[in-house]
Amino acid sequence: MTTWDPRAYLQFSEVRFRAGLDLLAHIPPGSYRTIYDLGCGTGHLTQIVAERFPGARVTGIDSSPEMLAEARRGFPGITFAKADISSWQPEDVPDLIISNAVLHWVPSRETLLQSLLRMLAPEGVLAVQVPRHFEMVSHSVLTEVVQQSAWPAVLEPLLVAPWASPETIWKLLAPDASKLDIWETVYLQVLEGQDAVLNFMRGSTLRPLLSALSAEDGTKFLATLAARLTTAYPPQATGQTLFPFRRFFLIARR
Repeated sequence: MTTWDPRAYLQFSEVRFRAGLDLLAHIPPGSYRTIYDLGCGTGHLTQIVAERFPGARVTGIDSSPEMLAEARRGFPGITFAKADISSWQPEDVPDLIISNAVLHWVPSRETLLQSLLRMLAPEGVLAVQVPRHFEMVSHSVLTEVVQQSAWPAVLEPLLVAPWASPETIWKLLAPDASKLDIWETVYLQVLEGQDAVLNFMRGSTLRPLLSALSAEDGTKFLATLAARLTTAYPPQATGQTLFPFRRFFLIARR
């Protein structure tokens, strides 16, 4: 079972939340009464959603006890609930479902997208953002290190499968959507500190892999990966590291 570390995740909070804020900025105005934030994590974006739609009942959903504990500590005025989003069912019909950087973790993500859209009230909105950088250098390096490691049978099944193309998602959802807006953005993330790309990945992509290894084996794995990532993403003269990162966005109205 993957153990999430809120502190590691929030280490790059400004970078991580930027795409989420861009997603929120594209949600069309509306009188949303019931809102769910799926994969709410530490609750920071959930709080922003609640502030943007003050008349709505906002609920954050996550499967990680560690993340939910941090969310409840930081934002006691919001309701948070534990659930596996792959099988989650809302208590009330949603007017708006938001999911930021989460659905790529779900193996049956295409089926789930269709299901979430169909859960909405008439004219309801589904807003989704996920990474789509799994063909980029960082993940090519990660895959190679996993395959060359002493634990490929353990680690390979934990690698995240690539997200489908915008065209594929459009064809999937178009039959149930009255309006679809799909786009991608590549952010040139400027990361600080030593082993910056490795540390960024430790807060998200690497969590399932590290949870599957002992502390000693995890240290060995990270040392090998750090060296390969530093070669792929050398620090600039300023000490900063440039890390291009592609994100997929979806706004679907039922």
